[in-house]
Amino acid sequence: MIDRPSPKQWEPRGLVPMAAGLYWLLAQPGWDWLLWAMIPGCLLLASGVAMMFMVGEHRLIGLMALGAMLGVLLSPVAWVVADFGAAFYAVLVSVASFLVAGRVGLANEPLYAGAPAPVMSTETDAKAALDEAMLGYFVCSARLPNGDIAERMCDNAKRLDQVLSEQGWYDDGAVLHPAPPPPEQTYIEPAHYLGWQHEILRFDSGYQPRPELPGSDDWGGRLRNNGQCHVRVFRHAGEPRPWLLCIHGYRMGMRWTDLSLFSPQWLHQRLGLNVIQPVLPLHGPRRIGFFSGDRFLDGDMLHFLHAEAQALWDLRRTLAWLRHNEPGARVGVFGISLGGYNAALLAGHESELDFVVAGVPLVDIAQALWRFLPPSHLHYFSARGLDEASFRRLVSIVSPLSVQPRLDRERLHILAGSADRIVLPSHPLALSRHWDVPIEWYSGSHLTVRQERAGREVLRRAMAGAGWAVQ
Repeated sequence: MIDRPSPKQWEPRGLVPMAAGLYWLLAQPGWDWLLWAMIPGCLLLASGVAMMFMVGEHRLIGLMALGAMLGVLLSPVAWVVADFGAAFYAVLVSVASFLVAGRVGLANEPLYAGAPAPVMSTETDAKAALDEAMLGYFVCSARLPNGDIAERMCDNAKRLDQVLSEQGWYDDGAVLHPAPPPPEQTYIEPAHYLGWQHEILRFDSGYQPRPELPGSDDWGGRLRNNGQCHVRVFRHAGEPRPWLLCIHGYRMGMRWTDLSLFSPQWLHQRLGLNVIQPVLPLHGPRRIGFFSGDRFLDGDMLHFLHAEAQALWDLRRTLAWLRHNEPGARVGVFGISLGGYNAALLAGHESELDFVVAGVPLVDIAQALWRFLPPSHLHYFSARGLDEASFRRLVSIVSPLSVQPRLDRERLHILAGSADRIVLPSHPLALSRHWDVPIEWYSGSHLTVRQERAGREVLRRAMAGAGWAVQ
C-alpha cells in the first residue's frame, strides 16, 4: 500500500526555474554571454514552464536539476565574460532551482508502506536534487529504441516469450545460468592510481548466450572489448585475508568512479581486506559505445537480458578464479545500485558466500525503464504487445526476485535511502519481501550513499556476523 499525494492542477514552484532561466538568457547582452547561458537557461526555462502545468511529470524535474547544476558549474565563466554580480545572481537562481527540483521530486513521490518518509529539509532537497540531475543526464544521453530497432525489439520480445514458455525456462531459469569454470589463461599486471598499488586481472569472458534466444547472434557480434573481463585486485601479502567483491553501478566501471565508491583507504588499508572489483559488461574498459554502460539499459531494451546474463557469468567466473587460486577463500559481496542488483542475483546462485550486501538495489528493471519512456514509445510498445508487465516477465530469468537466495537470512543485508530518486523505495522493499529480511534505511539519496554512515555500519555488521576478524 502506498499513500499518494493529492493531485495539483498546477505547480507554483515552477516560477523559480522560469525566473532563473530568464535571468540566464537575458541578464547580459552579447554572444559571449549567451554562448554559455543558452544550455542552463533553456533547460531551466522550459522545464519551469512545463512543470507549471504538467504536474507529476518526473522527467521534467530531472532536466530542471540538470540545468541548475550546469548553471552552478558555469558560474565562473559568467564571472569572466560579465562581472562578479552577474555570476553571483546566476549561482543564486541556479541553487534555488536546484533545491526546488529536489523538493518537488520528493513531494510528488508516493509514501511507501514499510519505508520511512524522507525528512523534508534543505539538506534532503539538495541530496534529492543530485539524484534528479543524474536522472536528467540519463534521459538526455539514453538512446531510445526507434524505427527499425523498436520494431525488431517488439518482434523479438514475442519470439523470446514463446521460446521461454516452450522451453520451460520461466519456471527453471537456472538452466540458463550454468556455473562457469575458472579461466584457463589469465593476464595480471601491476597498476597504480592516485598512489594506490593494485593489480589488473584480465581473462576471456567465455560467455555465450543460448542460441535459442532472440538476439544471441547479434550479441555475439558485439563482444570486442566486452569479451574480456577486467578486474581490479587489491590484496595483502602474507596470511590469507577475507575478500570483498565490490560491484559498481550503472555508467560506472572506470577507476575514478569505482575507487571513489569503494574506498581502498577504508576497505583495503583500514579494514585490512583483500578487495576485488570486476567491471561489468559494457562498462569502463569493456564499453562498446561512447559512454560507459551504453546498450546495457538503453537502445534495444532486450539487450539487458544478454548483458545481465553475461554479468552473472563473469562475476561467477571471477569467483571461480579466486577459489581456484586460493582454495577456501572467504568472500563477501557488496554491490551498489546496478551492483546491488547483481549482488542480489549472486545470492541466488552462489551458496559459498559469507554475506551479501545489496546497497540501494535496483531490482525492478521494467519499472525503472517504463518510468522514463516518452508517451509515444509507451503507446507504440503497448500496441505491439510489449508493456511494463510483459517486459518484467521477459527479464524475470535474470531477476533476483525470481530466484530464492542460497544464503541464510542472517547473511543477507539491504541498504536503502529514504530520499532516493533513482532507485525508488519500492525496489528495496520488493527485495526485502523476497528475502524476508529488514532494510537498513538512511536519510539520504542514491548518490549520497558513499557518504552515509549507514553503509559502513551495515558492512561492518555483515562482516561481524560472518565472523571476519578485521582491523
